[in-house]
Amino acid sequence: MNQLRIQGDERDDQGGVPRWVWPAVGALVILALLAGAAFWFLSARALVVQTATAVAPGAGGAAGAVLQATGYITARRQATVSTQITGTLTQVLIEEGDQVRKGQVIARLEDSALRAGLNVAQANVQSALAQVTHAQAQLAQATADSRRQDELVASGMVSKQAAEQARTAAATSAAQLDARRREADAARAQHASAQVNYDYTYVRAPFAGIVTAKAAQVGEIVSPLSAGGGFTRTGVGTIVDMESLEVGVDVNESFIGQVKAGMPAEAVLDAYPDWKVPAHVIAIVPSADRGKATVKVRVALEQKDARMVPDMGVRVSFLSAKPVVPATQAAQAPKGVLVPPQAVVQRNGQSVVFVVLDGKAAQRVVTPATQDVGTMKLLPTAVQAGERVVLSPPPSLQDGAAVSLKE
Repeated sequence: MNQLRIQGDERDDQGGVPRWVWPAVGALVILALLAGAAFWFLSARALVVQTATAVAPGAGGAAGAVLQATGYITARRQATVSTQITGTLTQVLIEEGDQVRKGQVIARLEDSALRAGLNVAQANVQSALAQVTHAQAQLAQATADSRRQDELVASGMVSKQAAEQARTAAATSAAQLDARRREADAARAQHASAQVNYDYTYVRAPFAGIVTAKAAQVGEIVSPLSAGGGFTRTGVGTIVDMESLEVGVDVNESFIGQVKAGMPAEAVLDAYPDWKVPAHVIAIVPSADRGKATVKVRVALEQKDARMVPDMGVRVSFLSAKPVVPATQAAQAPKGVLVPPQAVVQRNGQSVVFVVLDGKAAQRVVTPATQDVGTMKLLPTAVQAGERVVLSPPPSLQDGAAVSLKE
């Protein structure tokens, strides 16, 4: 039995598992784990896509929407009112929400020094005017004396030298009168300058509007210049002309060719989704945003309302210029949703769209209507109004893939 027993150092060479096998197996397992992790990372990395919102065709003008864009209400006339000089506020006569008139006093500065300077300038004017009056009297006397001397010279009672001295005195008085008048003009100019500086202590509204912000309080120092991080205010309040409200929207540069100046539009405020405001395009700003690939479009609101305030979110539908259809036809809005044609692609012989849900792309088979609505595709089923559809889906986009939205 002892002879038949296999020794420990002979087992690897006589059918046992070689020692090098286990390190090799461990290396293969590690490589498999790394490959799986790499595949998970690559598949989980979000694909950047651009999306559009599917909208329900309305019974009215929304059915003729060329495209939609979002933006904000802006004021073309808005000013943060400051002072012309640096001073301490003694009165602030506005509050947020107040309506002000053009030229209305909205604040006052401490004015004791400027008032004293104005009084001095006024006194100088009065003194200069008195000097003018005195010089006029002297000129009148000198002129009369010269005339009498000329009469006496003609009768031979006085010498010609006396007459010449009288004429010289009259000319001197005339020059002095002219000098006094110049001094009076200078005094008036100084008084006007002092009056302007004094008027700077009154802060007035540059135009009629609504106060949207009160930036300073009584006792604070206000300056038209920045104080470099100090406690000096640079404005008293902000006034907005509500009649100048309009909408600024960013339209993707791929669709800007569909927007024309003067074309009709319809604005819907995010705060009032059931309120449709007639609008039209004012102009297309000739400048593009390189980062967002958009072009700014100005849209005029044809109806103004107190509910409209600056920086409110707005959705604008640009409408196609279509003939007016009968009311019976207009009332029958097509069923389904409208999407840009770029959202519909072919996959495996079927028309599909990709809807973004919870950060993933969901593929849906669709059957577009035979007739388009404007430049939009009508999808009777498969997509709901308000869902985000991917524009121009890349071939690498698959059902369930993670996506991130491009602004």
